Amino acid sequence: MSPTPRAAAIAAGLAVATPFIGPSLTIALAVVLAVLVAVDSSRVRTPPDVRRTAPDRLSRGIPSPIEVVVRTRRPFRVRQPQPADITVGPREARGQLRGTITAHRRGRHVLSPPVVRLFGPLGLGAWTHRVGMPDEVLVYPDLLNARRIAHTVRTGRFRDEGHRSRGDLGLGTEFESIRDYQPDDDVRQVNWKATARMGRPMSNQYRLEQDREVLCLVDTGRLMAAEVGGRTRLDAALDAVAAVASVADVLGDRVGLLAFDERIRREVPAGRSNADRVLHAAFDLEPEPVDTDYLLGFRTAASWKRSLVLVFTDLFEEAAAQPLVDAASVLTRHHAVVVASVDDHDIDEVLTTPPGDATGAARVLVAHDVREGRRRASARIEAAGATVVEAPEDDLARRCVAAYLSAKARAKL
Repeated sequence: MSPTPRAAAIAAGLAVATPFIGPSLTIALAVVLAVLVAVDSSRVRTPPDVRRTAPDRLSRGIPSPIEVVVRTRRPFRVRQPQPADITVGPREARGQLRGTITAHRRGRHVLSPPVVRLFGPLGLGAWTHRVGMPDEVLVYPDLLNARRIAHTVRTGRFRDEGHRSRGDLGLGTEFESIRDYQPDDDVRQVNWKATARMGRPMSNQYRLEQDREVLCLVDTGRLMAAEVGGRTRLDAALDAVAAVASVADVLGDRVGLLAFDERIRREVPAGRSNADRVLHAAFDLEPEPVDTDYLLGFRTAASWKRSLVLVFTDLFEEAAAQPLVDAASVLTRHHAVVVASVDDHDIDEVLTTPPGDATGAARVLVAHDVREGRRRASARIEAAGATVVEAPEDDLARRCVAAYLSAKARAKL
């Protein structure tokens, strides 16, 4: 129970009028006002019927609709409390609340019940109700981008470095159909007999073989906590995992997950139509303040059926990558291996900006050393038999999918 601004304004008016009407009358009127506030508030003590509609699964950084509907004949204001790392806009409304909810961090979050403030019929008293129970909200990696990439693969519109693929990608191995020639088709796809018969260029469309295995190894050690572009390196890695898993589902391949640092954190055996299981196992992973035991993770993965293994880690510099290099041969003996890492564009910015003073020159030297260290680390990993993919955080998912499709087209898995 509480007074409204209208009641507060009347009380202030009584205080101003005291010299003119006398203290006794002022007190009497104040008592009457207090009684009216209490009676007015009591008329709205019963909680209203409130229905909140919001998804129980969000994608990090992607707005989703939220609606809070209050059924009452009384005037009211409704407010949706905003938990940490989640933005609701608008948070408050006079009437039904319709807006968006955006999560900025992966993991499990709790969305508190809506708060409804009902106003009495006289407008003097109000009652605040917290209606309903808290709801758990699961925040996943960027599923929208993952589904977009998977759709481009399914429809033959996937692009990498300006190349546009038709069919699932590349030539594949299984004939599917004959269709009109497209300007960026591979010349090997041209069906010359059909071209002569139809009087216009025709191409063969091939389907890539299905039922291959793709294994995502995710480093959850301390280096993956470093931020780049407003998110952690682990965030960018899991966005890429979401894209790879979604594409694997589209292509009929089996996909699995192994998350590890000094111990195995999550393990999902490879399976068909497995993207949901992979993402549900990985969505709330957080970097741990420990060094990563690559040998542990790689030995676990080495026992799996021959797969394309994508290792999501951070190639910080040569010394930090040494344990990865030492353990890489455990994987490359049995699997086709891609090591994926976020490229730090801040380093490129420092290297391309002329230094203005001695401090700037020192920053350039440090950035150059870091860049060279990453280059040497990449070269050593490639020498061990793996492919290295380094890309900005916004492009890592696409580049990893391109590496997966390239390996598949070359029958490496």
